[in-house]
Amino acid sequence: MAMIRFSQAFSILLLLTFAAATHAQSVLIPAPPAIDATSYVLMEPFSGTILMEENSHEPMPPASLTKMMTAYIVERELDEGRIAMSDLVPISVNAWKTGGSRTFVKEGTEATVGDLLRGVIIQSGNDASVALAEFIAGSESAFADIMNQQAQLLGMNDTQFMNATGLPSPEHYSSAYDLAVLARAIITDYPENYPLYAEKHFTFNNIRQPNRNSLLWRDSTVDGLKTGHTEEAGYCLVASAKRDDTRFIAVVMGTDSTAARAQEVQKMLSYGFRYYTSERLFTASQQLLDSRVWGGASEQVQLGVKDDVFVTIPRGSKASLESIVDVDSVIKAPVQTGQELGRVTVKLNDQVIVDEPVIALIGVQEGGFFKRIWDAIKLFFVQLF
Repeated sequence: MAMIRFSQAFSILLLLTFAAATHAQSVLIPAPPAIDATSYVLMEPFSGTILMEENSHEPMPPASLTKMMTAYIVERELDEGRIAMSDLVPISVNAWKTGGSRTFVKEGTEATVGDLLRGVIIQSGNDASVALAEFIAGSESAFADIMNQQAQLLGMNDTQFMNATGLPSPEHYSSAYDLAVLARAIITDYPENYPLYAEKHFTFNNIRQPNRNSLLWRDSTVDGLKTGHTEEAGYCLVASAKRDDTRFIAVVMGTDSTAARAQEVQKMLSYGFRYYTSERLFTASQQLLDSRVWGGASEQVQLGVKDDVFVTIPRGSKASLESIVDVDSVIKAPVQTGQELGRVTVKLNDQVIVDEPVIALIGVQEGGFFKRIWDAIKLFFVQLF
């Protein structure tokens, strides 16, 4: 492997967003605040960095936080064109009779997917959740099977769903970490629908109900996501906020009251924003450098990363970042688009915080016969000396 260290000047030349510094000072950060909850986690969604956690992988009753997955599946169906917001959903007796928090749909009538989705997200309607589950999968139990398949695809390994509502069931559980992963997917996979989670009120059937996430009124940077409560689960909350270019997701489970869940989440978000920031270091398909190709129709291949690369770092430590690119010392044609040809690592105070493949952004075909022969001769002498 050939090693290329990005100096400060070279980083600027490549339009990277950071540079190595020779005299960076240590950033002092206090211990996270104590959180009065059975389990909790604070995550930066784009880097996946966990800043605070306690019992975050402990399976617990998720109550109405379940409806985040119900909404996510509806959003996926919308995105893939299998349903539309204007589609009319028949309201069954089963949906109408579902207890707990309600949107107040009426048996024998119809409601649009859009109205029912708002009923799920804003009003936490169990009846709306069941109606959508039956519309998409034929029955709530079949929909729960889809929920579990989706959970596995997202890497929610501490989760099992038995229904679309979060009503108590011994085999229905999730964890703070898994719910943060789900919140991240909601935010990043279907951003066009994410504004629904910030709506403060929704009126259906002439009944106006508020969003139960009180942080939407207390903190203008909070824009979602979902509350939950049952006797078994306690008071739960998944919230997200964005300030400047940094976003955090906070999850608390098993708090004592509606006020407590909001207070504990606010403490977590305040800590995250006060002491940490998120930086996008590389953009998907951004060219980082060129490398020599032997025997190719072109003598250079453009190298970069497949996906955006984010880091979550202490505020004031950006100047301490150092990036290192290790590239294969000999690259021979043909080169396929997306072929891994090295790795880029980023260190903060000698700790590796990024380790990503470097790929060919554009393929390089083999050159003609004489080009290949000539390059083989040149490569022989290059390697010899």
